[in-house]
This record gives sequence, C-alpha cells and structure tokens, in this order.
Amino acid sequence: MSLAAAAEYLSHYGGPPLRIMEVCGTHTAAIFRSGIRSLLAPGIRLVSGPGCPVCVTPSSYIDRCVEYAATPGFRLMSFGDMMKTPGSGGRAIGGARGGGRVEMMYSPMEAVERAALDPSVTYVIAAVGFETTIPAYALAIEEAAARGLGNLRLLTALKSVTPALEWLLENERGIDGFICPGHVSVITGPEAYERLATGYGKPFAVAGFEGEHILAAIYAIARLAGGGAGGAGSGRVLNLYPSAVRAGGNARALALIAKYFEPGPAVWRGLGRIEGSGYYLRKEYARFDGGGRGLDGDEALAAGCACAGVTAGRTDPGDCPMFGSPCRPESPLGPCMASAEGACGVWFQNM
Repeated sequence: MSLAAAAEYLSHYGGPPLRIMEVCGTHTAAIFRSGIRSLLAPGIRLVSGPGCPVCVTPSSYIDRCVEYAATPGFRLMSFGDMMKTPGSGGRAIGGARGGGRVEMMYSPMEAVERAALDPSVTYVIAAVGFETTIPAYALAIEEAAARGLGNLRLLTALKSVTPALEWLLENERGIDGFICPGHVSVITGPEAYERLATGYGKPFAVAGFEGEHILAAIYAIARLAGGGAGGAGSGRVLNLYPSAVRAGGNARALALIAKYFEPGPAVWRGLGRIEGSGYYLRKEYARFDGGGRGLDGDEALAAGCACAGVTAGRTDPGDCPMFGSPCRPESPLGPCMASAEGACGVWFQNM
C-alpha cells in the first residue's frame, strides 16, 4: 500500500480506540518532526515508553556517580545526557564539575586512553545504556584488559529493553501495539519480540526513523490490532526496517555482550524492579567493576513529577503539572526532561 493510502486509512480510522507505544525517544522526536500526530484519527493515540536509558536510571546510581566524582584519585567519565539527570535531593553529576573530577565523553574509548596516559587516577565510566551501546562498553573492557590497565572501572546501569516491555504488558492495560526501538533492534534482531507478540497477542513493528517508516509502522499496527486480523492473529512481529535490522541481529555485538556481561534484576526509575533486565560484568572481569549491583534500591522522583506515568505510557508529558515550569531542559526536576531522548525533553523542544 502507498504512503498516501496508509495516511488516508489512518486519518479516517474508525475501529476500536488504539494506544500505540513508540518505545524509543528518537521515534518520539521523529513523530513530532514529521507531524504524524496531525494525520491520525482521534481513535489512535501515540504514547511514549521506557526507551531512554538515562530516564530510567535510578537515583541511587546518580548518587554513586556524584560520590566517585567527589573522591580524590577518581575521575568520572560520562555522556552528556547523564550530566543533568537529578539523583536524590536533586543532585546531578554535572554539579560536581567544579571539582574537576567529572568529564563528558563521546566514547568509552576516551576513558581507556585517559587511563593509559595517567595511571595515578582511576577512571570510572558511567556505563548507562541499552543493547545499542553495551557492545561499546565491552570493547572498552577488552582494550583495557589487552593493555593491562588497572585503573579503569565501569559503574554499570545497563539494561535490556525486552523485559521492560513484558513488564508493561503484565502491569499496564490498554497498550495495543508497539513501535519497536530501531537502534536496539539492529543489535537484537526482530526475534527479540516474538515471544511477547505471540504470548500477549500484540503487534510489534520494527521501524526506522523517517516519517514514512513510522507511518508505515502505525498503519501496520492499526490494521492488525484495530481493523484487521484481531485476536490471536494480531500477535506478530513486522520488520519494517530491513535495511538495518536483520534476522539474528548483530552476531558480533551479541557475542561481545554475552562475553563480558550477564543478566540480573534491575530497577527502572518509575517502573520498579524488573527481573532479568539488567546487565552486569561477569566475575572474570570483576577487576573492572566499579559497582552497579545493588545501586537500584531507590527510584525516587521529585514530588509532583509525572515521569513514572510518562515512562509507562499512562501520561503525556504536557499533562505533568511541572512541565515547562519549573521543569525545563536546563533545570530538569525529572529524568524524562534531562535527556535529549527523554519524552519530556522531546515534547518541550517541539511544543
């Protein structure tokens, strides 16, 4: 079917009400950029999900990052989005920058190079991410081991998306289909969603990041969940991004993840503890472990913050009483506003 025909179908959709979750924050931004919401009939509602790793990192992890940055002999290396994310009491990693012990990085390999040049300092990587970035952390450990470095650590808050989607299916009612995260799916392959699709009878569509890709995914989900197969026939995985997402995923990346990390329980800020959703360094690489296990006991949000509802698809960012004032990207009170891929941050930049 042509895009014009798909748009026509979606604009005149008259089936049962549908809530479709775009899991990835990059998809949320692309939906705004392409004006897709204006093309949809009132019966189709798009909601955001837990697709931003920074947004779901518990405050206890942020607090530990701040502690490392304040400890003589240590230097914390972090991606930029983590710098503003508030921990308990509103403390953020970037607040420690005045002490000169926290630096923004663009790649974990920067920390490896710094550690090699300055053995008097222990470099701690704030390792936050989903399957998309976990292989990069694995390569950093591989390089550090090859060089015999003893002053590099990973403070891990690494997570797998699929268990979180299962948590949503078990605990949140009324999500009728999922636009799967494109970048994660490149690593995992579309098979990662098969068990959920068939087990819960929901359509999952893997999509790219152009407007036409997302429109095609919404059309496919609407046809299956609302106006097409219905029932058990809706439980399918559609790979609409075959140019990047292949059957079996990225074998080398998956092998790196399996070699250096093992699964375990993890807390998702706003959702709670999800079994099997975390990745932790294997015991063979304990010498590089800067922590992560046990830093998940606190998922506190600021009073009045609606990030928990936003992450679960219950609430639109604009419905939060703090959205825009006082919570803004330059002074975020909630984690969904701190990151460029967080739903609140995306909404603020596009409303």
